[in-house]
Amino acid sequence: MKFDPQLFDRIRVKPRVDPRAADDAPVCEWAGCKEKATHRAPKGRGREREYWRFCLAHVRAYNQSYDFFAGMSDAAVMAYQKDAITGHRPTWRMGTGRSRARPDFGGYAADPFGLFGEGLRAERRARTETSRPVRNAERKALDTLGLDVGATKAEVKSRFKQLVKRHHPDANGGDRSTEDRLVEIIQSYNYLKSVGFG
Repeated sequence: MKFDPQLFDRIRVKPRVDPRAADDAPVCEWAGCKEKATHRAPKGRGREREYWRFCLAHVRAYNQSYDFFAGMSDAAVMAYQKDAITGHRPTWRMGTGRSRARPDFGGYAADPFGLFGEGLRAERRARTETSRPVRNAERKALDTLGLDVGATKAEVKSRFKQLVKRHHPDANGGDRSTEDRLVEIIQSYNYLKSVGFG
């Protein structure tokens, strides 16, 4: 990149005016004070976007005595601090399907298929109740055939036939280079047959 000072000579930045030094600054709102109000201080709980205008001396005095939780019980303070974690927005437990003060989104957050509620948990529960535990040897045999743990008998048989046709020396013009792979496939299939997959 070529540095051309002619382009940058024309840039002018407007000097920043300090609002505290302005002549038309309001007068301090502290009773009896005639100084310029150069600082602002919050009015309190329930009036978060409202501020008092004070001079420096009075804003310091106000801040030393300011208590956001004045008049609240310890339980109310704890509840407020707990709700502040989520920005005082309603929350609910994940995956329970039951809300704790769940807002109505007008159908935008509907769950028509029951993916996030009771439907998904019931489906998982049914799957685990009907399925039996898979041993490591079965897992290895299925992996040799290129199948996942949830494969059915029909899928195992179909995959076995495909792999035998692909790796058999007769199908490869007498080439015996894939014979070891064929032996692994046959042994895996025989094992799966013996445990009820075949």
